Amino acid sequence: MTETQQAARSRTFTWTDPAETAAQVGGSTGLEMLQAMRDGRIPAPPILQLVGATGFEPEEGKVTVFMPAAEFHYNPLGTVHGGVIATLLDTAAGCTVHSTLPAGVGYTSLDLMTRFIKPVTIDSGVLRCEGGIISRGRRTAVAEAHLYDERGKLLAHATSNCLLFDLPPQA
Repeated sequence: MTETQQAARSRTFTWTDPAETAAQVGGSTGLEMLQAMRDGRIPAPPILQLVGATGFEPEEGKVTVFMPAAEFHYNPLGTVHGGVIATLLDTAAGCTVHSTLPAGVGYTSLDLMTRFIKPVTIDSGVLRCEGGIISRGRRTAVAEAHLYDERGKLLAHATSNCLLFDLPPQA
């Protein structure tokens, strides 16, 4: 090995067919669906396995996502990549909107405005990303999310606008 070569690390993860979860969307309230994911009655989306999320706590109008900061999240600067941080913020904000929806209504993110406050490293420990509703109307919702390290320091925050729409009836 040369000076610049290092021992390779590897990571393996598994996921369930996302169509299984997608087929459930709209058949129950958003909160009921998120609670079923939390309880393992339906599979969580593959993105949560990809980033290494370890759990989430859904309530109506509030969702908290947990993920240990890990070396495989790092960018070339030795900190957690902004895309991973944005994924957590988007997940917490989007799931918060989902937690307020009645059966038969879906949503999609229109935008995500993100602010990075402090660098995130493995020393940040288990990250806690809390989402909350700012406003929800008939066709749009606005949610926010705040990312904290395990000591409670704010690392990043975001605001998301979401479009709400009626889902086709399930067969």
